[in-house]
Amino acid sequence: MAEGARQLVEVDGRRLRLTNLDKVMYPATGMTKGEVIAYYAEVAPVMVPLVAGRPVTRLRWVHGVGTADAPEKPFFEKTLDEHAPDWLRRGVITHSDGDKPYPIANDRPSLVWVAQQASLEVHVPQWRFAPDGQPANPDRIVFDLDPGPGMGLVECAEVARLVRDVIEGMGLEPYPVTSGSKGIHLYAPLDGRQTSAQISDVARELARALEADHPELVVSSMSKAVRANRVLIDWSQNNGKKTTIAPYSLRGRVRPTVAAPRTWEELEDPGLRHLEASEVLERVASGLDPIAELADSGAAAAGPLATYLSMRTHGATPEPMPGSSWGEAGTGAPRFVIQEHHARRLHYDFRLERDGVLKSWAVPKGVPDDPGVNHLAVQTEDHPMEYGGFEGTIPVGEYGAGTVTIWDSGTFAIEKWRDDEVIVDVQGRPGGPLGAVRLALIRTDGEGEKSTWLLHRMKDQRPPAEVAEAVAAEAEASGAVTGGGHPVAASGDPAAARPSDAASADVEPILVRPMLASPGALGLVARGDWALEYKWDGIRVLARAEGDGLRIISRNGNDVTARYPELAGLPRALRGDALVDGEIVALDDEGRPSFELLQSRMNLTRTREAQRLAASAPVRLLLFDVLEIAGDDVTDAPYRERRRRLERLVRRAHDVPVEVPALAEGTAEAALEEARRLGLEGVVAKRAGSTYRPGSRSEAWLKLKLTRTQEVVIGGYRKGSGSRTGRIRSLLVGIPGEQGLEYAGRVGSGLRELETERLLTRLDAARRDSSPFVDVPRADVADAVWVEPRIVGEIELGEWTSTGVARHPRWRGLRPDKSPEDVVREA
Repeated sequence: MAEGARQLVEVDGRRLRLTNLDKVMYPATGMTKGEVIAYYAEVAPVMVPLVAGRPVTRLRWVHGVGTADAPEKPFFEKTLDEHAPDWLRRGVITHSDGDKPYPIANDRPSLVWVAQQASLEVHVPQWRFAPDGQPANPDRIVFDLDPGPGMGLVECAEVARLVRDVIEGMGLEPYPVTSGSKGIHLYAPLDGRQTSAQISDVARELARALEADHPELVVSSMSKAVRANRVLIDWSQNNGKKTTIAPYSLRGRVRPTVAAPRTWEELEDPGLRHLEASEVLERVASGLDPIAELADSGAAAAGPLATYLSMRTHGATPEPMPGSSWGEAGTGAPRFVIQEHHARRLHYDFRLERDGVLKSWAVPKGVPDDPGVNHLAVQTEDHPMEYGGFEGTIPVGEYGAGTVTIWDSGTFAIEKWRDDEVIVDVQGRPGGPLGAVRLALIRTDGEGEKSTWLLHRMKDQRPPAEVAEAVAAEAEASGAVTGGGHPVAASGDPAAARPSDAASADVEPILVRPMLASPGALGLVARGDWALEYKWDGIRVLARAEGDGLRIISRNGNDVTARYPELAGLPRALRGDALVDGEIVALDDEGRPSFELLQSRMNLTRTREAQRLAASAPVRLLLFDVLEIAGDDVTDAPYRERRRRLERLVRRAHDVPVEVPALAEGTAEAALEEARRLGLEGVVAKRAGSTYRPGSRSEAWLKLKLTRTQEVVIGGYRKGSGSRTGRIRSLLVGIPGEQGLEYAGRVGSGLRELETERLLTRLDAARRDSSPFVDVPRADVADAVWVEPRIVGEIELGEWTSTGVARHPRWRGLRPDKSPEDVVREA
């Protein structure tokens, strides 16, 4: 497989594009980037609780770590690139030069995204972000035991025991981690009442006290001159501005060592050594997690079940009380439960397993029986997995007091899981009230707990056998990261991240089609929040930039990349991989779009010809929307948000003819007048809150045209006479309607000699005996040659007659980017 291998995968409902999976990151062992990603995917359940809520600083080796003789230099990356996926959590830290966003790895997709950036090392501070977004007080203290020359891990373990004796006397429980580099880290949980400065002072005084008691073994000074044959107790990493390698993080050493949590018994081993990735994976798979309690102690108990635990008193309610605030993922297909809850008012609780907890919604009226009726659902706090089997009576005075019984339960398969839309195929228990059903949850207002949703029974229900098959497939793929129908197991198997054949091609195919605008009028956009774009006279395209590769398709899905070689540098003009929507235009000497010039480029098939015309009739790509950024599907984001991200995505590249044209200002009427002055076709008005619906024609987008143009389908032609014998005198064109191809008139003006010669060959090859039109005036039938209605062109016209025929039409050219089914009558 080529080093540039890539794959679009889904990780717990998030879509990510993984690239360079076969690149060797650790030459000493052959560990690839795909294996690095798989490592982080598998350790996520034990690592995420230790890094969640904290700003992540990444140490990146984009070319791998190199060798002992020729090591590669990494670079620290602190702030978050603005084109990171929207779903990635962010926290803002104030620096001297302004506020900077940092990523927060609160789940497995976030950790996989970090690994995809070739970030081998993950560093975090000892504090988390508070609910108000500000840095909170530290929830743990750390001591970095660093061996000086002549010392090793065994001596660090000896000092670790000395530190343990002191901090246990302070009521703290220490947890050791062999750093994967040289020494040992000791963590202990705090209650969050002291500031970082106060904790740093405590750690410094402890180090000084141990140095005074054991001067032959311990040093607290950072000076390298005094560290020989002693172990430094580095207390400085408790400073609020400093970070420490996160437990379970890989290290960028010659071999893939890990900052591995250890037991105190292991530290007694005279052969103590650092562990590598494969060994840590084995420990995690066996259930060994020596540092688990740190994540759920003191102020660190900030997992997804923290709210659930805070609302219930152990022993006062029969509801299950998990030992961890982070939950624990189940095995097999994910589970669901619907509980009938007789509280102050009867309601139903719909719960779906996700990320080791039960995502929960209160549904007052339960699951709707009719696809035409939606029921209100209100999101509530996450519940522990154990709640899926709970039945009982919650005492009066406790939260949710009342009787809880299970209405139905079973398994489900995920069709879609996004922040604002969830679609699942549910398989209830045999003989239960629900059976096999497809349900959708659609968020309508708010975020997180107390956000409001609609619970909808889908119209296109799948047969029970298909639902059962989907659930079985979900069970088989549980614990895996999936992409393109091929599982990417969360393991160290080098085959784990192997892409499919389609994904290993230069650029992934574009399987969607652009969203289309409906004909409109000024009165329709007089009110409401609309954005106004100028309408350009070109051809609509979707373009995917992936690494250095590019694929461009026309509106009907034809690959036209080779026809426009001047656009090959598009990936350099984008700040990340993306799927963008735009218009290819050719400009005349006055800088106005010329469809006639573009015609010379649209039908080229030979590379040399395309390269020659790129110099004499160059094109530009004008972008006005984006569907994906860095593998993240943004089609559900509102237009204004997509537009903002598109403007940030495109950077100036002097050798690449691409830009994001400015929006029109003022009213739609003023915008049309400006379009007329600029020689443009008109204006496209887009609702500011509209989502992008690929392949759909929507009234959320309206085109307001100045020049009357109309796409048409050729249904025949009339033969020339005299000097035009053997040529085309006029084309007979139509527009698809309810009854068939409706006649729109004959057009001869604008037909160019060279074009008609080529067109005549195509038309004669498509001859048929009868008219393809619903009805044709008798005057146009006499010498007509009928053809199969499959070639699309475009005309200009003065107006429409009362019979629907174009008045004073002029031929503009063929539209190979359109299919007959794309053609609609313009207003």
